Amino acid sequence: MYLYELHCHTKETSKCASSSGKEYIKFFKEQGYSGIFITDHFFNGNTCVDPLLPWEQRVKEFMKGYEIAKQEGEKQGIDVFFGFEYSYNWCHLLTFGLDEQWLLSNPDILSLSPADYLKKVRADGGMVVHAHPFRDGIELVRLFPDLVDAVEVYNASQTEKANRRALAYGEMLGLPFVAGSDIHSTAKNTLGAVGFDSKITDINDFINKVKVGKANIIKKEICK
Repeated sequence: MYLYELHCHTKETSKCASSSGKEYIKFFKEQGYSGIFITDHFFNGNTCVDPLLPWEQRVKEFMKGYEIAKQEGEKQGIDVFFGFEYSYNWCHLLTFGLDEQWLLSNPDILSLSPADYLKKVRADGGMVVHAHPFRDGIELVRLFPDLVDAVEVYNASQTEKANRRALAYGEMLGLPFVAGSDIHSTAKNTLGAVGFDSKITDINDFINKVKVGKANIIKKEICK
């Protein structure tokens, strides 16, 4: 089984994170993972990027956590993929399959409504996962059942109740399942992962595997 982390925040790009892209490579290699997806908070979330910078510079700054992890991953034999976590109030949407050039080419992306954002991402070949849709303490839950491709049914940073609700939601709609750690620091004790029977060859291979339900949900304790 090849394990992949799908929900990871770096301190280079996400304000709430305390571990670097480089630190995660050593950490996840020790835990037996084949690869990780860096999904830092986008510009409408808890980002480190200065909103007053010109768009091109904002995008360059946003890529730092991923690029640092990618460089270290190449040295240590861990595959690193790019994604980001788009936010609409407490609705968080993991976006995969797009790249730096797509961001540079879409400087108006923040002006779109969430529904139009989701439609555009999918029209441009991306995939959207609704992350922790029922996290505790949220008064108003926002769902986009016809505009997402999968649901994060196990999030290692959420409660059992929140994860049960996410699973029930995914089952009701017949959406594919994924899991992630939502990791902000290597000090974490419990992880989530998706497991595949074969190694991911590229981002499109990953998207296809998820959409056809080949992602195994993994709950993992840290190996000391």
